[in-house]
Amino acid sequence: MSFSISKFLRNRRQVVVLGLTAVAAACTIIAGVSSAQQRPRTTRATSVPTPTPQQPAPTPAQTGPGRRIAPQLGEPPAPPILKPKPTPVPDPNSAEISENDILKINTELVTLHVRVIDRNNHPINNIGKDEFKVLEDGVPQPIFSFTEEEVPVIYGLAVDTSGSLRPQFNQVIDAAKTIINSNKKGDETFLERFISSDKIETIQDFSPSKDALLDGLDTLYIEGGQTAVIDGVYLAAEHVAEYKSGGDDDRRRRALIVVTDGEDRASYYTDSQLFQRLREEDVQIFVIGFVNELEADKGLIRKSPRDKAVNLINKLASDTGGRAFFPQSISELPQIANEIVRDLRTQYVISYDPTNKAHDGTYRSIKVNVAQPTGSEKRIALTRSGRTAGVGTSTKPAAKTTATPATNQPRRP
Repeated sequence: MSFSISKFLRNRRQVVVLGLTAVAAACTIIAGVSSAQQRPRTTRATSVPTPTPQQPAPTPAQTGPGRRIAPQLGEPPAPPILKPKPTPVPDPNSAEISENDILKINTELVTLHVRVIDRNNHPINNIGKDEFKVLEDGVPQPIFSFTEEEVPVIYGLAVDTSGSLRPQFNQVIDAAKTIINSNKKGDETFLERFISSDKIETIQDFSPSKDALLDGLDTLYIEGGQTAVIDGVYLAAEHVAEYKSGGDDDRRRRALIVVTDGEDRASYYTDSQLFQRLREEDVQIFVIGFVNELEADKGLIRKSPRDKAVNLINKLASDTGGRAFFPQSISELPQIANEIVRDLRTQYVISYDPTNKAHDGTYRSIKVNVAQPTGSEKRIALTRSGRTAGVGTSTKPAAKTTATPATNQPRRP
């Protein structure tokens, strides 16, 4: 009996202990929940970005005092690789060439594209070879070849799309289309737009396709900037001079047509560097200059902006054997376009073998005289004013730089 009572008490004690344990656990859980409810809730702030209109990528900052970067002509495709034209192999069985004869190919020839006009700027045709005389530094030169045949033309069309041309812009595009629509078989054209020194773009690289070129003109638009006329002409003329198609014999004429107001505000190159470069290239430049809106007032020691623009445009044309036009109204543009097309087609091609063979990089003046028949209109022969000897070894003008780290050298234009 005592054993049963003892067992009962022991079991009851276990039950009480288990109950107290359960109560303690419940209290702990309740206290934790209450504490969690009283603890302040922290939230993580999330910022929703406000959409902004896309902006063009900023121009990389220039470093160093007075730091300037040479302009580049957009990103044209890689130029075609020229395959050298095979040299004819002498026929040992020919009566004119023996086995011991040495075949020499003259690589010294200088080619001139000559326009002959009267006092009213009308072209004069049907002039014979013997009626021309070529002088280099005043010394008569032997004419190697002469032709009046029409040859294909490689030319660039560089349009100033800065704000100063806004009033004439639609008519400028129409005139450009007139010129392109006159292209013939074998002609190739490239389009450039220029504004500031860092905004010179290839709109359409050299192409014989009128549709591609006309589409490119339709994409042009006016944009603000510090006009860089010299840089635009420099890069365009260089591109025209250096372009060749594989297998061509390089007889095609090279020209550049520029539409601008002629006011250069912030070019990287100087005008002396530009004209030095043009002396190394056989590129005729035709300029349509809208100078009427420029300021005509001048100071005691400075030329007016209009005078400076006119002088630049005239020099571009005269030094390269081209022509300058200064329209007084936009209604003149169609006629100007037709005259440029006519001048590109009606020219004489004269090649001469220079008597001065020195490759010393010096400038040689060139003058072409044409015979004056009695009783006829005065004849005026126009061509480039000179050349730089040793063009193949000449270098480009040094870029204007300041002392900068080697990792930030000027880019090649």
